[in-house]
Amino acid sequence: MPAKKRFISAEDLYDIALVSDCQISPDGTHVIYAMQRIDRKTEKKYNNLWAVPVGGGSSVQFTYGDHSDSTPRWSPDGSQIAFLSNRDDEKQPQIYIIPFKGGEARKLTDFKGTIESYEWSPHGTEFVCCFQKKDQKEIEREEDEAKKKLGIVSRHITRAFYKEDGKGFSSKERSHLWVVDAETGEATQITDHDIFDEVEPTWSPDGNHIVFMSNRAQDPDLDPDAVDLFVIPRKGGDFRRVDTPPGTKDHPSVSPDGKWIAYYGQEGKQVPWKSTRLWVVPFDGSAPSQNLTAEHDFNVAAWTINDLPGSPAQTPPTWSHDSKKIYFQVAHHGNTVLRAITLDNHLESIIEDAGVVGAFTLDAPQNVLAYFRGDMKDPGQLWAYDMKKKTKAQMTHVNEDLFTSLDLGEVEEVWFKGSAGNDLQGWIVKPPGFDESKTYPSILEIHGGPRVQYGNFFMHEFFFLAAQGYVVYFCNPRGGQGYGEAHSKSIWNVWGTVDYEDLMAWADYMEKNPYIDKNRMGVTGGSYGGYMTNWIIGHTHRFKAAVTQRSVSNLTSMYGSSDFNWAFQDEFGSEPPWENIDNYWKQSPMKYIGNAKTPTQVMHSENDLRADKEQGLQVFVALKRLGVDTELILFPDEFHGLSRTGRTDRRIARLNHMNRWFDTYLKG
Repeated sequence: MPAKKRFISAEDLYDIALVSDCQISPDGTHVIYAMQRIDRKTEKKYNNLWAVPVGGGSSVQFTYGDHSDSTPRWSPDGSQIAFLSNRDDEKQPQIYIIPFKGGEARKLTDFKGTIESYEWSPHGTEFVCCFQKKDQKEIEREEDEAKKKLGIVSRHITRAFYKEDGKGFSSKERSHLWVVDAETGEATQITDHDIFDEVEPTWSPDGNHIVFMSNRAQDPDLDPDAVDLFVIPRKGGDFRRVDTPPGTKDHPSVSPDGKWIAYYGQEGKQVPWKSTRLWVVPFDGSAPSQNLTAEHDFNVAAWTINDLPGSPAQTPPTWSHDSKKIYFQVAHHGNTVLRAITLDNHLESIIEDAGVVGAFTLDAPQNVLAYFRGDMKDPGQLWAYDMKKKTKAQMTHVNEDLFTSLDLGEVEEVWFKGSAGNDLQGWIVKPPGFDESKTYPSILEIHGGPRVQYGNFFMHEFFFLAAQGYVVYFCNPRGGQGYGEAHSKSIWNVWGTVDYEDLMAWADYMEKNPYIDKNRMGVTGGSYGGYMTNWIIGHTHRFKAAVTQRSVSNLTSMYGSSDFNWAFQDEFGSEPPWENIDNYWKQSPMKYIGNAKTPTQVMHSENDLRADKEQGLQVFVALKRLGVDTELILFPDEFHGLSRTGRTDRRIARLNHMNRWFDTYLKG
């Protein structure tokens, strides 16, 4: 008899291994990747490199040790692999090189700061790096025990964007370009400036030039969308701007014939609702940029939201050999798919399965495409796609033993009508052993963003709550991406209107199911989902319990306190509060908190730099003052992304606190 399957637990977070950085060898025979594991005793997360043969066979561990090896990159001839590692200094990753056929890893660089990205030159003789130095005072403090013990005396801040969630206070140093000799490790800085950053460098095919992104506005922090493309000689010197439409840009990629630069970008400034498009511009700047996806109302992006770190990653535009076709990801209707488009705008579907395509790479002959793929019941595997035969084969079987032992329950995907008769997509996770003749308590989950999408991607939290006996349901209301620009723009400067209406239409849809107990419905969400949870408890009493996580509650007090800083005003008419404070207050859940009666648990991370903890504290104190059942759960040393990237014991505590609260009010 087969072994009886068990239900997923919060503690299973320790045992879920995560795959990232899928990189195929130039000859198409092997894929190198990183895999994360967690040490229960120390709570530390480690990454090692693994290799898997494309033609079939088991994965083999390639690097070892309790440290983090990540971002592997094959040399152009396939003989070596470069990677980032903190094996010599836990707080300072460096570039290492290791022969693929065996041998010790060789430390190449001796940087003091952050290597933000790096790339082999076409001839394999050097690297271009985007590197940010440590502040000199920080280096001095680390080298002097007395100063180190005393710590920081004060912070002198002069720029608007001075902190970043997950990282802390920003360095005064800017990100610049360096070229590193692949044999000697000699590093040469080729750009420098006190105000401007140069980021995302990539080589021209002949290795003579480097393309990069930079914001050269008078004060980039006050004009963050003013990002442009630039080309600089490999040895540095004068660089030229490539004329492109105004707007955010990223991931430049030069065509093999050297004639074009492809990139992802939004057209216009202060337009957060716009879809990201795929653009091309002549390398020599001789003609205007072309928006290749202008005729298609989809978002050129990778992120279908889930609650595990690392994937899916967006891959830069990937050119065909003949420089006539580009491969790219699209986040659309709950999936992240892989498509291609030609320079004359012929669109082609490559991977359209239900699920999420993350990082992908092609071998040198472009016969095999290796890619990350996850789905609703699998956090992610590596697959190979035969470009000629158009067949797919799974290469890895990470977490197979764990997931074959689990009964996750069933998931139903539905389309339903929103408040305006609009089409909306949702999913229902049913408890293991679900019985249609019974009634169940339920939990509405609301995503953050707001401009992301839920979809066919594994969410540990949802299956954990379902394992506790809850029907868990989630959807993509208006305001998110994945359903076209009109869907996204519909909440611009009107948060808490049609998004709220769509969520209530979803709750109405669920309530009509005979297995839903309408007297035992709960609601939760984080970030923007926390905003909507706060909004909901101030506008309806239909839910019997709520958990608001890392939430936004007061748009006025949030202005300037978030790492997004003043730029949040782009969502609210592009006016600061002092010009239209009534508008900010009208869209703030705190304006309506006096109506709340729903027992609400408030969760926040103490180091949240995206939505400062004061946002959650306002909700907690107001509910206390109103006599509404409430409690506050704070997580020390954690940032906004606790549910994905936080320390595992704290992620587990978060889930157990949430479950306890819902059990109290939905199960009695």
